[in-house]
Amino acid sequence: MKAVGYQKAGPLNRVDALVDTTLPKPSPTGHDVLIAVEAVSVNPVDYKIRRNVSPADGDWKVLGWDAAGTVVAIGDEVTRLKVGDRVWHAGSLLRQGSNSEFQLVDERIVGKRPATLSVAEAAALPLTAITAWELLFDRLDVRRPVRGAANAIVIVGGAGGVGSIAIQLVRALTDLTVIATASRAETRDWVRSLGAHHVIDHSRPLAEQVSALGIGAPAFVFSAVETERHVDEIVELIAPQGRFGLIDDPQALVVNPFKRKSVSVHWEFMFTRSMYETADMTAQGNLLDEVAKLVDAGRIRSTLTETLRPIDAANLRKAHALLESGRARGKIVVEGFDAGAVRQGERAQ
Repeated sequence: MKAVGYQKAGPLNRVDALVDTTLPKPSPTGHDVLIAVEAVSVNPVDYKIRRNVSPADGDWKVLGWDAAGTVVAIGDEVTRLKVGDRVWHAGSLLRQGSNSEFQLVDERIVGKRPATLSVAEAAALPLTAITAWELLFDRLDVRRPVRGAANAIVIVGGAGGVGSIAIQLVRALTDLTVIATASRAETRDWVRSLGAHHVIDHSRPLAEQVSALGIGAPAFVFSAVETERHVDEIVELIAPQGRFGLIDDPQALVVNPFKRKSVSVHWEFMFTRSMYETADMTAQGNLLDEVAKLVDAGRIRSTLTETLRPIDAANLRKAHALLESGRARGKIVVEGFDAGAVRQGERAQ
């Protein structure tokens, strides 16, 4: 099968940073389904791993943790899905990624993709939707109010992939006021179009801008980017007994200042369930099904902003470069292998 991968970690300017290659087609057993990949999205996790994680000598590392495709074969313990299902998923860090014609994924973290989206539009959402959903509803528990606080949430980095879907999930499923941060005219317009009630500039001090809105101290802060840079402002602006969550990887995060306000701190890593095969691992497949229903009901839209074709090393290099620039808006998707029609199989023996 066609695939894009690398054999040695390093920067994107290396000639072998991402390479077109051919790998054996895998076969599913147990809870695995074999998915014919039709479109993939690129996330910061892709370039972080490409820079820092090498496979064993002689092996290939295949990136990609956002995909939409079709189930073509299933393992003998699969119960949720069948051959022919059109699906979306984010996969597991412990396994090969989606930058290949076929990928094995545990059915428990796979959902049926929305019927109303194109395959490229669908591929833009799984990883970011899981991340945003888990931080909002599993970690921050935003449906549970903070007494005395403004019924509001600040989303730092509202125009990025996770911020873009977080805004929509908050608007669709809660009555919270959404304060999103964005620093450029096009990103401010983007977050407003997604439903943000207020937009503030994260290139300027946040607390003063939130105070100027006149709504009081927000109950929740959702930090998607540059948490280390903004943490002092977050301490100042959040309500006493509020809840603060982050998804990025600051080199150091001093949480002591939150003590005075009894603010709880929550870190979200959407690969935890698949890496540890937690007892509630199926929650990810279920939440993807719920997001698909919201999309098909017209309450959530895709965050796709750019599509490249086909899936090959050249286009994945372009996507990595744009993402690493820090100026991406929404999601970048790479669509389609030149491999002919989808080939369907049978239950693996």
